[in-house]
Amino acid sequence: MLPLHFQSATAIARQIAAGTLGAREALEHFLARVDRLNPRLNAVIVQDRERARARADAADAGRARGAPLGPLHGVPMTVKESYDLAGTPTTWGVPEMRGNIAPQDALAIQRLVAAGANVFGKTNVPIRLADFQSYNEIHGTTDNPWRAGRTPGGSSGGSAAALAAGLTGLEIGSDIGGSIRNPAHYCGVFGHKPTWNLLPTRGHSLTGALTPPDIAVIGPLARSAADLEATLRLMAGPDLLESRGLKLDLPGLDAPLSALRIAVWRDDPLCPVSAAVRERVDAVAAALAAQGARIDDQARPAFDAGHSHRVFQGLLHSAMAGRFGDEDFAHLVAQADALDPADSGAAAQVLRAQTMRARDWQGLAEARTQLRWAWHRFFEEHDVVLTPMMSTTAFAHDHAPFGQRTIEVDGLRQPYFSQIFWAGLAGVACLPATVIPTGPAADGLPIGVQIIGPGYGDLRTIQLAQRLESLGFAFQPPPGWD
Repeated sequence: MLPLHFQSATAIARQIAAGTLGAREALEHFLARVDRLNPRLNAVIVQDRERARARADAADAGRARGAPLGPLHGVPMTVKESYDLAGTPTTWGVPEMRGNIAPQDALAIQRLVAAGANVFGKTNVPIRLADFQSYNEIHGTTDNPWRAGRTPGGSSGGSAAALAAGLTGLEIGSDIGGSIRNPAHYCGVFGHKPTWNLLPTRGHSLTGALTPPDIAVIGPLARSAADLEATLRLMAGPDLLESRGLKLDLPGLDAPLSALRIAVWRDDPLCPVSAAVRERVDAVAAALAAQGARIDDQARPAFDAGHSHRVFQGLLHSAMAGRFGDEDFAHLVAQADALDPADSGAAAQVLRAQTMRARDWQGLAEARTQLRWAWHRFFEEHDVVLTPMMSTTAFAHDHAPFGQRTIEVDGLRQPYFSQIFWAGLAGVACLPATVIPTGPAADGLPIGVQIIGPGYGDLRTIQLAQRLESLGFAFQPPPGWD
């Protein structure tokens, strides 16, 4: 049996409910590990210990008197720094926001706390949540627990690192360009990017904005697929503005594995992946084929992948520009206005997307809707599609300017941000995607595989992840963290 710090959140909750483990005992276990091990990792960067201890004591007292227990009763957990947690800073790694203290908990945290979860801290992010790495001037650099000096991913890098190292029982992150999924891949944990706006994002905004951000979602990271489902169910559902008329009814994966139709998209010229990554996609497909599933490695939605990626990039850069303050955005506009009309370089394209006119955005939004319909038709013939998540295993920290960074894929240098292609397939079309761990590669670092499903098919991808977990695609603790 795994030690407490590597068990799933649902397993911890069952022990607390049964009385074989106290909520205060569980909390102190994780706090002791943070004290002892977090200095090596720098994943947990804000702590709220005294209130967490008070909540743990109240949880134990409630159980003793027979009070109703929520599904996460007493489970210690942390949350990504970008969520509002009352009385703690929400900075998104931006130095000027050091004093931005949240007045109340984000809605997602309110829902988890109502289910019994005990939030004791926050985990590290890159500045503005905009990198495959997690470092900033306020809190420094987070390491990968599988190997010092490597990225844990980003922007939910602190979340995945804390889970993999056994510093927390559960985590929630956010994702606009893979920010839940690439850390899950790099750190060997489970992660789920939900259908867009299935989980209300209120309280996950640096500016206090109430409008759901384009493309971006919030969602869980965990050491088990069962935790993903439990957490998704608790966080999902309409916010107050829609709750009078909307009701959530997500379909599950009712068919046996032998009845599933699995598409496989193992590589693409737009984003080449290493042989090790391709092999893991094939390994997952082979495991499903051995259970009788029908595998098709030629099936693709009826659109050009390059077109999909261009639409995603345009909408992504526009959405990310909304995270800049007025002065910084004015600077971007001035730079865009000064561009030579003939300049079609990558930097110029980014600037134009960041500052595009509303009419241009509407054109991209229409292109996105057409992509969504193409995916809809595709999923009438296929249940899910398996893809890589990132091009390689975790790479070494690289804090050079973005334009100077590259990624090496089997000896060939590729543009650093080309890897966002795999995240964008699901992101641009608002689709759910679950990343499962497949264990360490020959280099000793973990590899994740992405399962993309139809809109609102979140339980389909998560429950398939549960079945794959039972076939051996499960969390493995990194060495040296016992």
